[in-house]
Amino acid sequence: MGRHSRKDPAPAPARPRPVPAPQPYEEPPAPYRPEPTVTHQGYVPGEAPAGGHPQHHESGGAWGAGPGSGSVYGDWRGVPRTPRGSTAVLDGDTPAFGTPAVGFPQVTLPATPAPTPAPVSVPPAASAPDAVTSTGSHRRVPGPRRPVDPVVEEPGSSRGRTARTYTGMAAVAVAAVLAVAVAVQMTSDGDGGGARQGALAAAGQDQAAAAPGAATPAAPAAAPAPAPELTYEQQMAQQLPIDAKLAGPGTFDTVPGMAKAPGKGKLVRYRVDVEQGLGLDPQLFAEAVHRTLNDPRSWAHGGAMTFERVPGGEADFVITLASPGTTGTWCAKSGLDTTIDNVSCDSASTDRVMINAFRWAQGSSTYGPDQMVAYRQMLINHEVGHRLGHGHVSCRTPGALAPIMQQQTKSLDIDGIQCKPNPWVYPGN
Repeated sequence: MGRHSRKDPAPAPARPRPVPAPQPYEEPPAPYRPEPTVTHQGYVPGEAPAGGHPQHHESGGAWGAGPGSGSVYGDWRGVPRTPRGSTAVLDGDTPAFGTPAVGFPQVTLPATPAPTPAPVSVPPAASAPDAVTSTGSHRRVPGPRRPVDPVVEEPGSSRGRTARTYTGMAAVAVAAVLAVAVAVQMTSDGDGGGARQGALAAAGQDQAAAAPGAATPAAPAAAPAPAPELTYEQQMAQQLPIDAKLAGPGTFDTVPGMAKAPGKGKLVRYRVDVEQGLGLDPQLFAEAVHRTLNDPRSWAHGGAMTFERVPGGEADFVITLASPGTTGTWCAKSGLDTTIDNVSCDSASTDRVMINAFRWAQGSSTYGPDQMVAYRQMLINHEVGHRLGHGHVSCRTPGALAPIMQQQTKSLDIDGIQCKPNPWVYPGN
């Protein structure tokens, strides 16, 4: 046989290679990592957020180890994760929103409790991009939920200041609304229409004042200056109101103080009493008595005598200003009736010279209201003249001044002789 006709024995069939049994998976020990904390946008340090961020491959089986490295994909804290396949998401295979993908268990991260945030409006999250399916159609695949960080105010941060500003504005607005509500409630619970009308009137005045061209309200008038103190002559010239039938309590107050005698004649001491409840000025009455008696036209004329007012002790007589009722009582003790013409008297059986308060305040028709000073001087000189021992005298010359001891309060016409009013003992001086 030729060289090429020799047949070699057929090769033996290859034995199948034994397949090694799968080794049980042993979880490598997790390297030490600090407790993850939630940072900005809710991500864990070292873990890339889902959606569009590149994978950073690291050696040693940590997060993001490359393919073929022999480590479990996404090994995190000892939890194995199966890598996702590269197959595109098909219609009908899309998982429900919020359902974790196969091979990627959902883990709830413990978050550090944050302080209660101030109310901040959060814009809606941007929708996830459309996913392309194998059929070429577009289907919107919901993206993962991204938690919203609470607003934590940091010292000196503009975001904290903005939160404080919004919070303050909200508080002011709430306070203003509450104030308006309380005011409305008080108005409705109070006097009703009157309070509301007053509030509306005040509001109308404010609007009128604020309107363009409105007249400026006048400034409040200054307090009037106190009236100047009246002089002695001005006070003596005034008529004063009093009841013609007034009956006082019959009790008297002595005018305090002392008025020295100005002359060198016979010294006559007197006291001044004023009945309580008259409403007349005791000091004015006491000053009028002292001035009148020591006037050169009075009983002190020519240095014959001088009068001194004393507050108590030894007094030759007591000049008393009393109501018409009390005057009548004291005059009746000496047999005199002063109730007919409401006049004054010298109660000779007592130490009192009675001056009727009605006549002192109102005067008489014989003098009129414009001669109140002269009438009061006449009353004092006439009644003290009786105490000094002088009786009544009538006018004998028509048109002449009536003598001081004439009853001038009753009439200036005696026996058909008309005389003029006269308050002085010696009117010519």
